[in-house]
Amino acid sequence: MALQPEKLVTAEKYLALERKADHKSEYYAGEIFAMAGASERHNLIVANVVAELRAGLKRRDCKVYPSDMRLKILSTGLYTYPDVVVVCNKPQFDDEHKDTLLNPTLIVEILSESTEAHDRGKKFEHYRKIESLAEYLLIPQDSPKIEYYSRQPENQWLLSEITGLQNTVKLAAIGCELVLAEVYDKVEI
Repeated sequence: MALQPEKLVTAEKYLALERKADHKSEYYAGEIFAMAGASERHNLIVANVVAELRAGLKRRDCKVYPSDMRLKILSTGLYTYPDVVVVCNKPQFDDEHKDTLLNPTLIVEILSESTEAHDRGKKFEHYRKIESLAEYLLIPQDSPKIEYYSRQPENQWLLSEITGLQNTVKLAAIGCELVLAEVYDKVEI
């Protein structure tokens, strides 16, 4: 007996379901993927990063969004929820609901065992196709470190690794910096 092929979902159907759901899901190529909850360390790091970025960008034309802001990658069709997103200049949205962002300048992902390979691999592959994206940060939960990717000419990406609580990451594209001691404040590492 042959298995029935799974019915693919349209992006429109996904958005209708997602806007009514009590949990977050990602969408890609007709499939919906439920997202797992986050640990205490993950949530503390997200809160710290959002607080530091908001303080650093207070007088700039940039907005900081936490993990409830959905992002759509136009060229690939992926809908996802980055941990933190910064948009400089005017945010562009997918529709009048203003719940699906299109033009991030900076994306931050907090790494966990279950998401690390995806955040470094396929997800970053999608993110690199966003024309407005200038910087991408990967932050582990268990050690004071930030992997800072910055877009270079000809769509190349430069990786800088910053380690140690005493160090700072200078985010050139948004004119701001993150102090690792603040990123990991109250986080048991």
